[in-house]
Amino acid sequence: MRFSSLEAKLALMLTGAAVVAAIAVAAITEWIGNGWLGAAIAIAVLIFPLLWLAHTAMQPIRRLLRALSGSVASYRDGDFSISLRTRRRDELGELIVAHNELGHALREQRQNIVQRELLLDTVVQHTPTALVLTDAGDHIVYANLAARHLFNEGRSPLGLRFKELLEACPDALRNALASSEDSLFGVEMGNEEEYFHLSRRDFRLQGRPHQLYLVQRMTRELSRQEVAVWKRVIRVISHELNNSLAPISSLAHSGSELARRGDTERLQGVFAGIGDRVRHLHAFTAGYASFAKLPRPNPAPVAWAPFLESLRMHCRFRLGSAVPDESGWFDAAQIEQVLINLIKNAHESGSDAEQVTLAITHLLQHWRIEVADRGPGMSDTVLAQALLPFYSTKRSGTGLGLALAREIVEAHGGRITLANRDGGGLRVSVTLPAARI
Repeated sequence: MRFSSLEAKLALMLTGAAVVAAIAVAAITEWIGNGWLGAAIAIAVLIFPLLWLAHTAMQPIRRLLRALSGSVASYRDGDFSISLRTRRRDELGELIVAHNELGHALREQRQNIVQRELLLDTVVQHTPTALVLTDAGDHIVYANLAARHLFNEGRSPLGLRFKELLEACPDALRNALASSEDSLFGVEMGNEEEYFHLSRRDFRLQGRPHQLYLVQRMTRELSRQEVAVWKRVIRVISHELNNSLAPISSLAHSGSELARRGDTERLQGVFAGIGDRVRHLHAFTAGYASFAKLPRPNPAPVAWAPFLESLRMHCRFRLGSAVPDESGWFDAAQIEQVLINLIKNAHESGSDAEQVTLAITHLLQHWRIEVADRGPGMSDTVLAQALLPFYSTKRSGTGLGLALAREIVEAHGGRITLANRDGGGLRVSVTLPAARI
């Protein structure tokens, strides 16, 4: 046991008090000659010094408890700068040292958090994407610099209702932000049209519901993508024209020579070859024209049973689910074109014909149509680009089939996604609204 510990100090104090009390009792008893009376007189004489001694012994503990209570209150208020001074070498001193170390650790953690928050706020404030955070009452609780310039002419919109902020915005921007779905839209700003992409997310912050709006300018990116697409189109068309014009030129020269020699029997084959190349070019340009001139869908109620029977007349598939009793809501001709293309691709993947399936599922607010096969599937690179116009892995492919399917589905307000299946094969999912959009 250490002599500087509280236990040693308390033991010494009690031992000293006991010795003093015994000496006092003995002295008084010998003086008056009565033991009980001497003990009573000794207790009466010593009680006040003993109480003072107990008060003096507890004084450091009371001071420490008050100091700890004050520091805990400061910690609760977010102030971690308080440290306690001590010269004690007992358990109370060790407690104060541990308390100071805790305060130092909390200060360091607080500084690190503040620095990270400052860095994050700097990044968020200077990002070109406009960020607006609203609470459950639709009041704006955060908006970065891009959002201030886009929505409120550079002024801070904090505290305003989001609907009030949108009243001064163009109609296209207001309608897009009022929608519950992500979207890409254009807005007339000055003499130019700006394109934006909207993302809206719901989440809970400190246990309360909030909504985050992300509005990103896409004009430059779309311009770059448009140039890249045009370059790709020119390369594809140039390649296809060269592949057809070179044989036509050669056949025309051969026909001219045969005509000069009077060999009319072989001219028929030359003209047939030229006709084949011309028909190929016509089909090629017609495919591009159909993609560029896709009409707007005309949705109407569609009963699934007759729709699937009509689809079976064009392609072969196996139903992977029961035929729904409820009617769908889409343009039957356009969606039939999409499914014919998807089922044709499934057969061309090398899958067994019996493994090409079509399943229809009625979700809460959507229909999901899945076309699946057991072919080799797609690599990650092909999956990322398969829906882009003019991208194809086939030698004779134009890259318009899946792009046209995507254009039709998105015009209906739906989505099309591709994913590899467990065990091999590809699954293409088409999601369509279950009611009028």
